Amino acid sequence: MTSSTSAVLVTGGTGTLGRHVVPLLREAGREVRVLSRTGGDGPDQVSVDLRTGTGLDAALDGIDTVLHLAGGPKGDDIATGNLVSAARAAGVRHLVYISVIGADRVPLAWLRSKLAAEQAVTESGLPWTTLRAAQFHELTLKMVQSMAKLPVFPVPGGLRLQPVDSRDVAARLTDLTLGTPAGLVPDLAGPRVYGLGELGRGYLQARGRRRPILPVRIPGKAGRAYRAGDNLTLTGADTGKRTWEEFLDQQPV
Repeated sequence: MTSSTSAVLVTGGTGTLGRHVVPLLREAGREVRVLSRTGGDGPDQVSVDLRTGTGLDAALDGIDTVLHLAGGPKGDDIATGNLVSAARAAGVRHLVYISVIGADRVPLAWLRSKLAAEQAVTESGLPWTTLRAAQFHELTLKMVQSMAKLPVFPVPGGLRLQPVDSRDVAARLTDLTLGTPAGLVPDLAGPRVYGLGELGRGYLQARGRRRPILPVRIPGKAGRAYRAGDNLTLTGADTGKRTWEEFLDQQPV
């Protein structure tokens, strides 16, 4: 592998966000090494299992900055811990992490995992930057598509979302990766707050479909957190430009 003091390692570089970030970093003149579980055919793609740390030492050879995008429904804390340990040993000078708005407030297991991953970054001893973002449009679309397949469209009472475009998040992360370590930066949310019922009705109307709307209640502490808007950032957040409606209009029917 070619060493470069300006090289960037992007974990999850073949995912939804990575596919936007990697070209932006290259356009900015940075050498980019893409890490994924399966690797790839290109010389700049490497296969690493973050859950075990296998392959990390070689992947980090000559790397100056790590942009950590890889994530999943569980185990992010373990994967990030492995990455942090290897990055510290490799002398990485900037670790950038993407997290989720509400990771420190909504009591769900996957968000607790994201918060533990944030803490691993914060306590790593490395210079770091963390950005918390709202749900991507793509994730919101998958959610409403799944609900629209049911005989009735369930709408959890009080659940609101701030869907943000992944390209807006990618642009912000690119700037942060090219910049100096900044700690926890302002959250990035979409330009509007929507009730889930509004998102569902908009999707059904755009597809020319009809479904009865069924109000439901999210039980327990998680339900109280969502009804309180703990998954939102209503003040002090940066906002993306592309709306949910603009995104939806460009999706195949």
